[in-house]
Amino acid sequence: METYSVHFSFSQRFDFPASKVFDWCTDYTPSDLELMGENGRRRVERINDDTFILTDEYGTTDKSVLRTRVSAKVVRVYPEGLSWTNTRISPDGMYSQFLYQLVPEKGGSRLEYTGSQIFSGKRPGKRKLAAIAKRLTAEDSKSWRNLARAMASELSE
Repeated sequence: METYSVHFSFSQRFDFPASKVFDWCTDYTPSDLELMGENGRRRVERINDDTFILTDEYGTTDKSVLRTRVSAKVVRVYPEGLSWTNTRISPDGMYSQFLYQLVPEKGGSRLEYTGSQIFSGKRPGKRKLAAIAKRLTAEDSKSWRNLARAMASELSE
């Protein structure tokens, strides 16, 4: 089967030190999807100190029929570099990979997010690729804005 990748990236600012943000972001729990503004369930399986399997189940409506979409991923954390990777292992988007790098800044930190999402099918033209990248950036950056609000609420207490 033919596949193609769509690359996209964005930054998210936090008012907390990078090490504190890293700890908060990589403390995976079943309630993570709710913090992201998603409707679903997360199962967290810790493989070892730096490797997790996250299995997310989302309810989706397709032509008035409720369906469940499952997204499984391997997450590797690199505390020394304040970074982590997320590689999909479920059939939908298999081998898509997302890179997260925290950068210390004065008065806080910044997440540099890079995504490479794999799709099945023939590679579309440049205009269509740009539209897909724009949609993916909007979706994922929205989740991170929600996470930033949740983080601010929890870490400011």
